[in-house]
Amino acid sequence: MKKFRKVLDGLTTSSPVNIGGAPLCSSTAGTPTAAPTPREIEVVETLVSENFQICKTVRHGFPHQPTALAFDPVQKILAIGSRTGGVRILGRPGVDCYCQHDSGAAVLQLQFLINEGALVTACADDTLHLWNLRQKRPAILHSLKFNRECITFCHLPFQSKWLYVGTERGNTHIVNIESFVLSGYVIMWNKAIELSTKTHPGPVVHLSDSPRDEGKLLIGFESGTVVQWDLRAKKADFRIYYDEAIHSVSWHHEGKQFMCSHSDGSLTTWSLRNTAKPFQVTFPHGKTQRDGRKPESCKPILKVDYKTTRNSEPFIIFSGGLSYDKANRRPTLTIMHGKSITALEMDHPIVEFLTLCETPYANEVQEPYAVAVLLEKDFIVVDLTQSNYPIFENPYPMDIHESPVTCTAYFADCPPEIIPVLYSIGAKHKKQGYSHKEWPVSGGTWTLGAQTYPEIIITGHADGSIKFWDASAITLQMLYKLKTSKVFEKPKVGDGRVAELVEEDPFAVQMVSWCPQSRLLCVVGISAHVILYRFSRHDATTEITALEVRLQCDVEEPISPSETDANTGLLDASLHSPQHPPGSPGSATPDSVRDSIPCLRVKNRPIRMPPGYQADLVVQLLWVDGEPPQQITSLDINSAYSLLALGNCNGLVVVDYLQKNVLLCMSTLELYGSNDPYQRLTRSPRKSRQFAAGLTELTDNQVSLELDRSRSPTSGHRQKGDQMSTVKGPGRKLSLPTDLKTGLDHVNGHCTSPTSQPYGAGRPKLNRRGPSRPPFRKVQSAACMEVSLPAPHTEGCASRRAMLQQLHGYSVYSHDEQHSTAYSWNERESRENSFSRSRSSSVSSIDRETKEAVTVLRFMESYAHKVDAVPSACLWVGTSLGVVLVIALSIPTDEEERLEEPVTVMPSGTVLTIKGSVLTFGSLDCNGSLVSIPYEVWRDPHAPEDPDCPRRRKLVNFSPSTSQDTPGEGHLAVVCSEKQAKVFFMPAQTCLYVHHITETSFVLRADVVSVYNSVCLACFCANGHVMMLSLPSLRPLLDVNFLPLTDMRIARTFCFAEGGQALYLSSPTEIQRIAYSQDMCDSLQEMLGELFTPVETPEAQNKGFLKGFFGGNAQTFDREELFGEAAAGKASRSLAQHIPGQGGLEGMKAAAGGVVGDLARARMAAEERGQRLGELEERTALMMSSAEMFSKHAHELMLKCKDKKWYQF
Repeated sequence: MKKFRKVLDGLTTSSPVNIGGAPLCSSTAGTPTAAPTPREIEVVETLVSENFQICKTVRHGFPHQPTALAFDPVQKILAIGSRTGGVRILGRPGVDCYCQHDSGAAVLQLQFLINEGALVTACADDTLHLWNLRQKRPAILHSLKFNRECITFCHLPFQSKWLYVGTERGNTHIVNIESFVLSGYVIMWNKAIELSTKTHPGPVVHLSDSPRDEGKLLIGFESGTVVQWDLRAKKADFRIYYDEAIHSVSWHHEGKQFMCSHSDGSLTTWSLRNTAKPFQVTFPHGKTQRDGRKPESCKPILKVDYKTTRNSEPFIIFSGGLSYDKANRRPTLTIMHGKSITALEMDHPIVEFLTLCETPYANEVQEPYAVAVLLEKDFIVVDLTQSNYPIFENPYPMDIHESPVTCTAYFADCPPEIIPVLYSIGAKHKKQGYSHKEWPVSGGTWTLGAQTYPEIIITGHADGSIKFWDASAITLQMLYKLKTSKVFEKPKVGDGRVAELVEEDPFAVQMVSWCPQSRLLCVVGISAHVILYRFSRHDATTEITALEVRLQCDVEEPISPSETDANTGLLDASLHSPQHPPGSPGSATPDSVRDSIPCLRVKNRPIRMPPGYQADLVVQLLWVDGEPPQQITSLDINSAYSLLALGNCNGLVVVDYLQKNVLLCMSTLELYGSNDPYQRLTRSPRKSRQFAAGLTELTDNQVSLELDRSRSPTSGHRQKGDQMSTVKGPGRKLSLPTDLKTGLDHVNGHCTSPTSQPYGAGRPKLNRRGPSRPPFRKVQSAACMEVSLPAPHTEGCASRRAMLQQLHGYSVYSHDEQHSTAYSWNERESRENSFSRSRSSSVSSIDRETKEAVTVLRFMESYAHKVDAVPSACLWVGTSLGVVLVIALSIPTDEEERLEEPVTVMPSGTVLTIKGSVLTFGSLDCNGSLVSIPYEVWRDPHAPEDPDCPRRRKLVNFSPSTSQDTPGEGHLAVVCSEKQAKVFFMPAQTCLYVHHITETSFVLRADVVSVYNSVCLACFCANGHVMMLSLPSLRPLLDVNFLPLTDMRIARTFCFAEGGQALYLSSPTEIQRIAYSQDMCDSLQEMLGELFTPVETPEAQNKGFLKGFFGGNAQTFDREELFGEAAAGKASRSLAQHIPGQGGLEGMKAAAGGVVGDLARARMAAEERGQRLGELEERTALMMSSAEMFSKHAHELMLKCKDKKWYQF
C-alpha cells in the first residue's frame, strides 16, 4: 500500500512529480479566469503485482476445423480433435476441457483407454501422445515420434495395453501404452500379402481384432486387400482381394462376418467360411440396371458401422455413397434398419461419426442407441431408439458461429434479475422436435464454484442478429436472440439498388452498447445505422422512428478563419418520412447519383413486436453526392441523460432519443472552435476533384492502389481519381505537435470525405461508383479475419494503420471511373506491406492533410470548463489525432420539462492532448475510486398504467463529488491512447501522471476495470502483451507476453470485463475466456469439472454352455507373451523416439503451488528419492552379479591352468 500526496493548482508552481518518469503536460485550452483552491489529495493504492496473473480459463463454441472423434462408452465422455492440434473433451454440461498440442499438428485419430482416464492422440506429424485425464487440466504423459513412417490408423482393443499402429508403408507396429515404447513385433506388409503379389497394397486404413479370437488381427489396406493375421503363428489366415479401394471395415459381433465400404459407393459383406468372394454386394443409393448389370457407381462410402440388436434387425449406418447424378445434394448419413433406409441430410459435410452402444465389448450384442455425428461446423447426436430418428438437444453452445461473429461484449457482475428475464423470453422461441431422452454424453462431474456472479456475453453477427449468452460460472448458455434485420424492409429483386446487396451483409453488427441497469441496447450496423432498443415484457405494435442524418465536412473550397462557422460542417438531420427524395432506393436508376438517402429502408408502418427488445429509434447516415456514408466508429448511450452519441471520420452526432431529434451534428474540426491545437493553413483547391473517404493523397497512378492500403488507424477508404494528375483536397493544413508527428510519418493523405464534395460552377458531376457495385463493402467479420501481421518495428506503421482501420470498421473500397473493388483482408495486408517498402518519393510529408475520426465517446459527470465549481453532464470525445474534447450538456432536471424543453449541447473549448489515437476514458474521484456512469432504473415502457401510482423516471447519479465533504473538489480523468496513458485533474485540466505504454507496438484495447475492490487500467497490445497499470499513478503492475496477435479476429473481439476476466474469439467458431486476477486463477481449479469419475467396468455377459462349446465365446490370449521384450525383442531405435511428457514429474513441478504444491513437491521428492534408491539397488545388484561372474571365470581359469607347465601356455 502506498500513499501519494499531490498539490494541485493548475496554474503556477512546478509540475507534480511524475511516477512514470515521463514529461508531464497540461491542457492546450485557453487560460482560465479562476482556479480551484489547492487541496491535498490522498490516494491509497491497494493493488500490487501479486494480485495479477494471466491464465486461460475455458473455451466455448464448436471446435474449429474438426478432424477426429472418439467416445468412452463407460465414462460417457467425448473428444473432438481439430486441424490446429486442439482437443476438446466434453461431458455433462459444465464439463468442458480444451487441450492443445504444442506442435500444432492436426489430430488424425483419437483413442480412449476406456474407463482408464487416458486418451491417445495420433497427429499429422507422426507422433502419438498419451494424455492423462485424471486431472482437471489434462497433460501429456508420453509421446512417441515415428521417424521413418507416417501414421495412418490406430486401434486399441478394450482392456488392452498394446496399441496397433498402421502406417503409410503398409506396416503394422505395436506400442506398449504403459511405457510408450515400440515392441519388436512388427507385421511387415510384404509378409501380410502373398509373395506373388506384384503391387504394394497401399497404406493401412483399418485395424481391428476379431471378436471371436483376440489373437487374430484384421488388416485393411487401401488398395482393397484385407488380411487376417494370426498373431501367435505370425502368418496370414486368409487374404481378400477386391477391385475397389477400401475406406472402412466393421465386424459383426459374432466374429463370423464383416462388412467393408468402398470407393464406388458399395458395401460388401464377407463370411469367414468363404473368403473367395463377398456373399453380398449392395449399392444402397445406386440405381439398379434393368438388364441385371452392376449398378452405377456412386460416391465413396467413407465409413460404415455394422451394429446388432437383440430384438430387431441390425443397424447398418454409413456416410456418403450418394449417386453422382444428384448434384448439389447435401451430405447424408444413411441408417439401414431391416428393410427401411433413412437418409438424414446434414447442413455441413460429415467429418466423422460414431455409433454409441450399450456395451464396450466387441463380442456382445451392441444395442446401439445413438449416433454422434461430427460435421465441419456442427455436432449432432441422433436418437436411434425412435423410428423418426430425432436429434438430441445439444447442451453445449455449438452455434456461436451460426452466422459469423463480428463483435463481442463482456459484462461481469450484472444485475441478478436480468438473466432469468432474458431466459424466460428467449425460451419461448426455442426450436421444437428434439428427442425427449437425456443427452447421452453425461460423463464427468461439475459443481458450481464459490465465486459465481451473473455474467453476460453479447455477440453480434454478420446477418444482423444479436445473441445474449449466460456466461456465469465458466459455462455458456444462450439466453436470447434478437434480429436487427426485422427493422428494415426486405430486399426486393426488382429494386435496382437493393438487388446489388443480395450477396452482401448489409445488416452486419459492428458495435454493441448495452446498459444492464436500464436495459437499453444500442446496435451499430455496417450500413452506417444505429438502432436503439428498449426492453419490455409485453408485446407492442408501434411505428419505428427514423432519424436521417447528413454528416459531411466541406473540404473542397478554401476556408478562411472568418468562414469557418458558415461553411464548415454544414450538416442537417430530418425525421424519417415515407416519401423518399428522387434518389431514394425505390427510384434509383443505374445512372442516377444517390443523394440524401440511407443505405437501408426502415419499415414505415406499425410493427408488432414480441416481448423482449423492441426497436424504438433508428439513426441513419445518408448518401451524399453518390457516395455512401462513412461507417460509425464510436458510440455511447446514457439512460440518465436520454442521449445517444455517435461518431465517424467525418464528425459527431448527438441525438436526444427521448424527444427524437438531433441535438448536435458537426464535423470534428468544428468542435475545436477557436481552441484548435493545430495550425491549419488555407490552401487553394486544385482543378481535379477528390473522391475519397479517408486519409489519402493521390499521386501518380502507379502507387494509387497501394495508397489505398496504407491508411491511418482511423481513416476511411481512398479512391483513385479520374485523372493521373496529383489532387490536393481540403483548404486546411495541419501542423502536428511534435509528439503526434512520429505516429503519422507514414500517413500520406488529407482530410476529405465522400459525402462532402460540392460541385463548382460548370464542373460536371461524376458518378464515381459503377452502377453494379454495392454501396458498401461485404462485412469483414471477426470470424473470417485471418492474417499474419508483420513485426511492429520494420513494417509496423502501415500495418498498424490498416489493422486499426479494420478494428474501427472504416470503409475499404477503392474506386475509379469504371469499377470499384473490395479487396479481401489478406490482399489488403500484402499490399500494405509492399507499399510500406516502396512508397513514392514524390509524396512529401509537407503536403499531408489529415482527417480526424471520432474514436471514443463517453458521457460522464465532469467539468466542462476550468472555472466550473460543480460537475455537470458532459460528453468526452476522443479523436484519432490524440485530442480529447469536452462537450458541455445542459439537461432539464424536471421530468416533464425534459420531455418538452430542448437539451443544449455546446463545445466547451476544453482540449486535452495525448500521443496516439484515443481508446478509452475513465473517471475517478479524489480518493481514487471509480465513478460509475449515471443511469435510469429500468421501467417497462409498455406496462399498463396504474392511476394510483404514476410511473416516474428514477435516476441513479454518481457524481465525482458525492464522496467528498464539500462540492467542487474535482475528479481524476483517465485517458488512454494507443501509445500513452494520462491522468488529468479536473477542472484544473492538469496532467498528474503520464505513462508511455509502448514504443515498438500500439494498444488495441484498453479499459478502466474494477478488481479487488480497486481500479486499474487494463491494456492489450498488438504485440500480444497484456498490461495492468495502477490508478491513478499508472505504475506497471503486470506486463505479460500472453497472446501473440496472429490475425485481426483477436484484435476486433478482445475485451476486458470487471472482476479480472476477459475474452476474445480464438477461432471463427470459439470464444476463449481468460482471467487476469490471481484469485480467479487460484479458484479456477475448483471451478473446472472433473473429466474422470470412478466407474465400475461392466462385466462381460456370461454366455451359455452350448454357445461356448460350439465356439461362440471369444478366445483370449496373453499379448505380453507375444509383444513383450522377452519374446519380441526391442524395436529399432531409429524407428521411433520416445519423448517424456510434461504431465509427469517435470510438469507437476511447474504446476505445483501453495500448500497443495508443497505436499506435491514433498511427494515428488520422496518418489524421486525412492526412484534413485531403486536405481542404486539395481546398479549394486548388477555390480555384484558382475563381480560373481568375474570370480567364477577367474576360478575356472585357475583350475584350467593349475596343472599346466609353463611351456604349455
